[in-house]
Amino acid sequence: MLFYSEFQQSYLWLPLAGFIIGMIATMVGSGGGFFFPLLLILFFQIPAHIAVATSLAASLPLCIAGTTGHYRSGNINLRLGFIFGAAGILGALSGAFFTRLMQPSTLKIVFGIYSVVLALIIFHSSMKDRKEKREEDLSGKVPTGKMIKSSFFGYAGGTISGTFGTSGAAPIMAGLFALNTPARKVAGTSLMVVLINTLAAFTGHFLLGEVDLTLVLMLTAGSVLGALLGPRLLVAIRPEKSENLIRRVFAIIIIISGILLIIN
Repeated sequence: MLFYSEFQQSYLWLPLAGFIIGMIATMVGSGGGFFFPLLLILFFQIPAHIAVATSLAASLPLCIAGTTGHYRSGNINLRLGFIFGAAGILGALSGAFFTRLMQPSTLKIVFGIYSVVLALIIFHSSMKDRKEKREEDLSGKVPTGKMIKSSFFGYAGGTISGTFGTSGAAPIMAGLFALNTPARKVAGTSLMVVLINTLAAFTGHFLLGEVDLTLVLMLTAGSVLGALLGPRLLVAIRPEKSENLIRRVFAIIIIISGILLIIN
């Protein structure tokens, strides 16, 4: 169900927050959806179920803008993207159903636990020195083993997206790295898959939950601009120099937010 909540003066901070999230998220291959529900729940006291559905709606324009920018920059492996995305659709729809089975307080705690675990995984992976050279397979075939791995990671990302209203980018990016996808293609391909998963998850939540269009409009007013800028900045800088630093900063923010969700 779509509805407009009463405007509050504090909502004026949402475009700025959306811009920052959109810019950084598209640079690392995320739709920014992970931070939207955290922002809405922790700082604006939005009920968890509404925050999840609203986050997905707000992420859609960001994902579209970011994916378009990465496609124009040649940062997307379309074959892998569609394989991941096909499996992610099923996961996103099932995740939306799981969300409706939980009480808002339970969903907030589960989301907090997930956040802490994810942050620890991201921080641990950022400490590793990835020296192996990643070479993209330019042939037109997708080996059976690679298709199975892609489906597994895609389904996991879709389920997370549907359940928590987040991008679900972590398992998607992990899968792309596991398949030796070049670093510059990971961000763009991941964002393409996030777009597919977000669209599927939003469809499920639209049928089952509530979406606050006031919050969506305020967030997307800034996030779309940030999403258009992110891919251009990624081309201008050297990803291998900044990738681990960005991951560590993300991990620290996520773990603090997760703890706050659990104890509040």
